[in-house]
Amino acid sequence: MKRGGASLVAAGIFLSRIAGLVRESVFAAYFGNSAAADAFKAAFRIPNFLQNMFGEGVLSASFIPVYASLEAQEKREEAGDVAGAIFAILALITSAIVLIGVLATPFFIDLVAPGFHGETRLLTISLVRIFFPGAGLLVMAAWCLGILNSHRRFFLSYSVPVLWNIAMIAGLFWFGPRSETENRLAIAVAWASVIGCAAQLFAQIPAVLRLVPNLRVRLATRLEGVQTVIRNFGPVFVSRGVVQVSAYIDQIMATYLPTGAVAALAYAQTIAYLPVSLFGMAVSASELPEMSRATGDLEEVAAYLRRRLVVGLRRIAFFVIPSAVAFIALGDIIVAAIYQHRRFTHDDSIYTWGILAGSGVGLLATTQGRLFSSAFYALKDTRTPLRFAVLRVTLTTLLGYLAAFPFIRLLGLDPKWGAAGLTASAGVSGWIEFLLLRRSLGRRIGSDPIGAMFLMRLWASAIAAAAITWAIRIALAPHLREPKLFAVATLIPYGIVYLTLTGPRQWKARLRGR
Repeated sequence: MKRGGASLVAAGIFLSRIAGLVRESVFAAYFGNSAAADAFKAAFRIPNFLQNMFGEGVLSASFIPVYASLEAQEKREEAGDVAGAIFAILALITSAIVLIGVLATPFFIDLVAPGFHGETRLLTISLVRIFFPGAGLLVMAAWCLGILNSHRRFFLSYSVPVLWNIAMIAGLFWFGPRSETENRLAIAVAWASVIGCAAQLFAQIPAVLRLVPNLRVRLATRLEGVQTVIRNFGPVFVSRGVVQVSAYIDQIMATYLPTGAVAALAYAQTIAYLPVSLFGMAVSASELPEMSRATGDLEEVAAYLRRRLVVGLRRIAFFVIPSAVAFIALGDIIVAAIYQHRRFTHDDSIYTWGILAGSGVGLLATTQGRLFSSAFYALKDTRTPLRFAVLRVTLTTLLGYLAAFPFIRLLGLDPKWGAAGLTASAGVSGWIEFLLLRRSLGRRIGSDPIGAMFLMRLWASAIAAAAITWAIRIALAPHLREPKLFAVATLIPYGIVYLTLTGPRQWKARLRGR
């Protein structure tokens, strides 16, 4: 592998996620946990389904192994034909779905946001119709990502979402002071989002054309490589689909919670996705093309995959474990630093912290599970991850309902805290899926000795660092009330203590798998 592949992915994701946090901070300042914020967050999730179903996750699992293999065998003309055919197929299917989606939006609203009524429902319908074309552009941008990743051009593909975030931030700043109502501002920002989606696609096209000079866009569905992609696409599509259905079910249940639950859930998920993207996605995305290039007999391929898995899993754990502990123990500081301003109050920060803490329950399982799934995809096995994804969704739905409604009532809590039950139950289901993936892959290629002592030291160090940080926050609380400064004064020591306790020199070798 080109050294630094995961680092380039992480760098690109870091820039885009930081831009995303700025976007969400500005959004929260203008909308807070209002009904318009609920409508905006719910509306964006509906066409986002299209992007997730046909976009990066599915293409990475079905297209990259085939395309990267052809490139590795120096069959560049065939690789160009396959890439062009997949582009044509995606463009055709996506265009049809966007058209149907725009026309049938009211029916989608009734399916995914049945708890919305009156003005909130009407605003959600208007926003979905605007978002759908932008989602179609993002699907084609994900095709570009697949090409760039296969050629080890990681940074561009993962940093271009910065353009989308900049477009929305500009829309908020420009239209925010000029909009008479929150509803009008929401519509203006939605159009800014579509402009950002177009920028994200066209920024990648020149690089793709340079890398694939033999690209021929045509519906060549009889090519062997295209048929392999299509065969792989089905199970991955369903697998990705059931995970998306799980997210929609969470949203459906959240629409029956008090006003602000949908928005707060989205705010918390934005923070929770940061370590998932920076570490889980970065490592998995850079490893998939490399694992797909494995050659030799079955034992040689298995040994190669085991080595890459151990290193990847340790890297993920080193960074994700302190993230999970921070979400649970210090989440209010994180949320307040990002969102608390103008309409987003201290009470909103505490509420969002509860939801974020629930996300911390399954954070490690979610991030490491992505790497296990990538290993299956490299082996061209898309059905095993599908089976476990279906089980995960079933458990998430059942546990989510119980945690969000009966359990909250049993405890006598405010119904709004059901949103925290949704994220915590998803975390429990994520751990079950992770354990099943690890056991099944172990049977195929052997065990992955990541090291129990390695994990125990990371958890102990993160918990100890959180305890020391709590002492610091208690001492500073009476004297420092500005959320951003308070976060700097507490979270930086948390990171320093964690790194000190883990012993950077000693564990650097462990992270390299030695």
